[in-house]
Amino acid sequence: METLALFPLKTVLFPGQLLPLHIFEPRYRQMIGECIQHGRAFGVVLIRTGEEVGAAAEPYPVGTTAHIVQVEGEADGRMNVLCVGKSRFRIERLWQDKPYLYGQVELWPWEPYQAGSADIDRVRRQLDRYLQVLAETADSKLELSLPDEPAALAHVAASILQVEVSEKQRLLTTPSISALLGDIAELLQRELRAWQIVQASRQLSPHETSSFSLN
Repeated sequence: METLALFPLKTVLFPGQLLPLHIFEPRYRQMIGECIQHGRAFGVVLIRTGEEVGAAAEPYPVGTTAHIVQVEGEADGRMNVLCVGKSRFRIERLWQDKPYLYGQVELWPWEPYQAGSADIDRVRRQLDRYLQVLAETADSKLELSLPDEPAALAHVAASILQVEVSEKQRLLTTPSISALLGDIAELLQRELRAWQIVQASRQLSPHETSSFSLN
């Protein structure tokens, strides 16, 4: 168990993912300042209820530690901070007697990948195609070297997926890397299929579109 400052956000952070933050609220300037002073990480947790700014928000019970790798201070005390996700954790207890939220957490590593339990090559192919789709949609080039190690691949894929944060939070709570890869494969298949349907509908004339069936 350890005590960790918590930053409720409307985003889900995965290990290895970079997270840029603009820190302007006094409570979070204090929090980040203390983390920098003592060389500590903080926890990023998805907001269950509430907002990022203003009153304290209620977080989901599973988050990821964020380690500060770069800080740019501004004259008025605001900060631009670059963090990287490292370890998954579960919140055991919350306290609100400081300006910012903090809690007692337990690190919660994923169970290691079991050989043959998920098709790594399939996930890599799907993710490679998905990256191509994102690049085409944005009319830009997107080059990324995909890792071979199953956990790293799973975390990269989960970070890249353009899905609802509730689905990303569900991915964050999977028990094992094998389960995480399996869920990611299903989501990639769904998203690629949806893109194919959109592309097909665009190629049809208006009168043909009316008879187009998704069955």
